[in-house]
This record gives sequence, structure tokens and C-alpha cells, in this order.
Amino acid sequence: MDRLSAPAESLARRAAVLALAFGASGAAAVAGSFVVAGDGPAFLVTAVASTLLYLLPDALVTWGILTLGEYGRPLLAVAAAVGTVALFAALVAGVVRLAGQLNRSRADALFGAFLVQTVAAFALTVRPLAALAAGAAGGVTLAVAGRAVTDPDARTVPDRRAVLRAVGAAGAAAGIGWLVAPRAADLPDETVEDEGVLALLEAADERSLGVPGIDPLVSDGFYQVDINTSTPVVDREAWELTVSGGPTEFAVDYDDLTDREGEHRFVTLRCVSDELNGRTMDTALWTGVPVADLLAEAEAPAECCVRIEAHDGYYQGFPRAALERGFLAWRMNGELLPRGHGHPVRLLIPGHWGEINVKWVTGIEVRDEEVTGYWEERGWHGTGPVETVAKIHAVEPRGDGTVLVGGHAYAGTRGVDRVEVSTDGGETWTDATLSDRLPGAAPADGEARVEGVAADAWRMWRHEYEADEPHEVVARAVEPDGTVQPAEESDAFPSGATGWVRRTVEP
Repeated sequence: MDRLSAPAESLARRAAVLALAFGASGAAAVAGSFVVAGDGPAFLVTAVASTLLYLLPDALVTWGILTLGEYGRPLLAVAAAVGTVALFAALVAGVVRLAGQLNRSRADALFGAFLVQTVAAFALTVRPLAALAAGAAGGVTLAVAGRAVTDPDARTVPDRRAVLRAVGAAGAAAGIGWLVAPRAADLPDETVEDEGVLALLEAADERSLGVPGIDPLVSDGFYQVDINTSTPVVDREAWELTVSGGPTEFAVDYDDLTDREGEHRFVTLRCVSDELNGRTMDTALWTGVPVADLLAEAEAPAECCVRIEAHDGYYQGFPRAALERGFLAWRMNGELLPRGHGHPVRLLIPGHWGEINVKWVTGIEVRDEEVTGYWEERGWHGTGPVETVAKIHAVEPRGDGTVLVGGHAYAGTRGVDRVEVSTDGGETWTDATLSDRLPGAAPADGEARVEGVAADAWRMWRHEYEADEPHEVVARAVEPDGTVQPAEESDAFPSGATGWVRRTVEP
């Protein structure tokens, strides 16, 4: 038994060492592509993640959106990274084995490993330089591992130093990538000096209710959902928006657009995949110009449709009427629009789900037939008006027999007139304290003039009451015409979550 087990143990050790060495080569190939591409579309992990997203069945993508939420994208990136390393390791292992079967030299095996990784990287990224960097890093890592790794006929187990050399080479490639990989230049830091912006932000701060643990009326952060595995980088100096399909076709660059007479608007966005009491709903102050101005210049007919196109390949179709109150924004809370939110220019359509508020806008095309959007083609129906909701995000037993509950309420352009709270599971209702409406639009000319109230923004609510035993709190919003938020619960897919939010409270 001992004489039989010793060779078996040796083979097992050799297989483990080879797996580590080939894995190091695969990791080095990934790191090599990062050296050249950064985290852009030419990075192998980004390319594989994008390919996976494209190939996955729509039902599985929907499941991921609803189940994983904001964790879906990072988990996809991790899965793509692991899968990419495994794929390139397997390619190298196959080449080394084939070289042995064909009685080829070690040099042939190394060149084959370089070639197969380069070709695979090019097939995934269609970027020659990034592909060459991937193949070179993978090949060098395999070479420094030693003859025993690249000679399939060797019967000796590669020593630990061989594996350490391979792992060290992969680590060096990763370190070099981290240091020298291209990164998009940071957007310039700016001090907000526009009097209109400052006045509106101050008004929003004054109208916010002091509810611990939740955002004020202007969100501290802002959710980010899109179809990309890495944030697109668009050069605003080269950016151009084309307006086509109408009697008059033209294009505007960034300076042309931002030199127009603009305005500041508070707008709330809620993702169509947002859970009933989820947190993918936020509000910001946006600066831009009405889409209607551009459509008028294009002499677009009042009937039918418009297709909006984006830099990242995203697209959305609209009835012409939906764009009458549309907005092209280039600033957010007085600062340059962040890349993750569509820099240099994005679209905002009041009262509709977040998915149709296209980021990185590059084209407006007038059509004479109905058009559908990216997510509609995958079963979602986000072009409809956003559903009314009152969320319960704050539940704070005070320890003195009282409880504070609060949150935000939103009903799109219909507006929220009041929020009703029940502390007995929906049997009886009491009006909550509601924040004043956010101010309306202000001209972007430096003057602190405000017109009306925001047409498409949430309100905060809070309610304090006495309680000495466990109970269920329920909240619902009421629109100005008396329409009560529907009680019937539905899932986010396909048209957005509905129902009353309920929380169990332990005093």
C-alpha cells in the first residue's frame, strides 16, 4: 500500500502545484490587461462581466436585480474575476498538455501559452494592446515558474520556489497595474457660488425634518443603477448631442448646451426595482435645460415618439408628450454631474421610474412609430408613472414610553398631500407631520429667484406616539385629489412595487 500511495501522493502534489502555477498565469494575464486598460471596457474582468450580463437569460437578470439589489453588480464583478482567472489558467494548462503530446519544446509551450492568452483576451476585449499585455504577463509568469511546470513529461514535483516565483510574478503584475493603470482624470472640485443653488439647498435644509437615521430632503448619497459593469468615462470636451429625425437636424456640444438659459430643479428618482420599503429612491437639485427647447428647434411633430440613446449603448423610447417636461441636466447639487450619474449630461423625465432617466445621453431621435426601451424589451414596464409610496425608514423607541417613526413619501408629479400613520396594524389612522414642499425651479443665472414648488419631489414625514407593547406601524400616502396609496401588494417586477409599508415595533 505504501509503495502504491507514494506515487499517488506525488501526482496529487504535482497537480496541486501545477494548478497554482497555471492559476498564477491566469491572474497575471488579468493584471496585465489592467495595466493597459484600467477598469475600463478593455479590462478583461469588465469584458467578461459585460459578456455574462449579455448572455444571461432575462429571467435570471431580473432575479438578480430583485434578489441581490445593490450587491448584484459587485457580485457579478467578483464572479467575472474568478471565472476569467480560471478560464485563462485552463487555456494555459491545455496548451502545456498539448505541447507535451506533440513532443514540442518548452519554448513552444511558453509561446503557445502567450499566444492563446493573447488571442482569448483580444476576442473578449477587441483591444490589441490590452490583449498583448495580458498574454505577455501570463507567459512571463509561466516562464519564471520553471521547467518542471511547463514540461508535462516531468515526473518530479516542482519545488515550492517555482510556485512562489509564479505567484510573485502575478503579484508584481497586479502591483504594477495598480500603480500605472490609466485612470480617468478626476472631475475638477468646484465651490458652489451660484446664488440660486445656494438658496435652494438652504431652503431644502430648513424644510427637512429632524428624523434620525434617514436622509434629509436632499439625499446625502444617491443610488446608482445602470447596465454597466464599470462606470463609463465620457470626455465632455468631445461630447456631442445629436438631434435627428425631425425636419431640422443638428448637434450641440457641451458648451453650446450649457450656455443656454438653464434652471435648477429638485427631482426625485426611484428605481423600478426598488422594494416597497427599499432605499433606491433619492432626491437632488439638478441644473439643466428643458428637452422641449431642443425638440422645438428640431420642429419635431407633437404626435408619436422619441428615442433617446446613450454612450453606453442604453436606449429608451418615449411618447413625444412625455418629454414636454423632460430635462437635460449637467449639474447635481451645484457641482458637475458625477460620472456615475451620467457626466457630462443626463436626461430627467418627471414622474416616471428611474430607469428611463437616461444617463450619458448622446442622441435624441424623433420617430414616426412607437419605440421600446432596453428594459422594456426585457419584460419591465418602467415607462409608466411611478407608484405612490410612503416608506418607514426610521423607527426609534425613545425609552420614555414614546416612539418616533418617519421616512419619505413620493408620488411623482401627482404630489403628496399628506401621510397617514396607523399604530394598530391599519385599523385607525392619524396624520403625520409632513415637511413643506421643496421649492420650485429657479433660473440658473445666479439670482435667488424661486418659482412655485417642486413638481416631482418627495416629502419627509414623522410621527411620535405613545406605546407600551409590541405593535405594527403602517404608513400610506395620500395625493392632493384624495387618492390613497393602494394597499394591494405587488412585486417590483414588472411595473414597480405597490402596497402599504408595515413595520413591527418593540417599544
